[in-house]
Amino acid sequence: MQIVFDLAAIALAYVIGSIPFGLVVVKLKTGKDIRQVESGRTGGTNAMRAAGFWAGFATAMLDILKGAVGVWLAQWITPDHHLVHVLAPLAAIVGHNHSIFLPERDENGKLIRLRGGAGGAPSVGGAMGLWPGSILIILPLGMLTFFTIGIASITTMAVALFATIAFAIRASQGLMPWADVLYGVGAEILLIWALRPNIRKLFEGNERVVKYSLNGWLRSRKEKQEEKKEN
Repeated sequence: MQIVFDLAAIALAYVIGSIPFGLVVVKLKTGKDIRQVESGRTGGTNAMRAAGFWAGFATAMLDILKGAVGVWLAQWITPDHHLVHVLAPLAAIVGHNHSIFLPERDENGKLIRLRGGAGGAPSVGGAMGLWPGSILIILPLGMLTFFTIGIASITTMAVALFATIAFAIRASQGLMPWADVLYGVGAEILLIWALRPNIRKLFEGNERVVKYSLNGWLRSRKEKQEEKKEN
């Protein structure tokens, strides 16, 4: 009977992760379909491109909550099965990246894929659910990475790396189970898989730089200076 509760907790985390907050926020603010904007993903970065900074911020916060809620529900449903507490936020990331609510079909009605985001925000939330104090480390480091480098894909992959390092340090001190480190590793794998097209663009030097970042500001300034020289 316990296996039923374990699977239910993981499945519920997936469904919660599938809620496309970016689609809802952007639709309410602008009437646009976020899937038709830039990358087509439903995460905070694309919501910011589609509807401005605050829409992106609201989306990111709600997506963080999805990962955390996945852990909290698993802890409530199966309090003695810590492995389920680790798997549930990973399921929430999968749901965010491949939402059951966002099927894409071809002209014959055949399912092509389940759309979604890249998983950065729910991976932060999952870490927070496992150790609440992690938000005070991962979120500031993630924001610093985002607003300096200005490349969303790098920031997304970095947050899971930050979680893995923080959890490994705490586990080595006996402050948390080593299974939690597996969460960070698993999240990183899911994020890298989701960001395969972006990784190719990074190697090609064609990845987008967000204008709200230091890197974006410096690039914009350089472009303006070059335009002045040409004129």
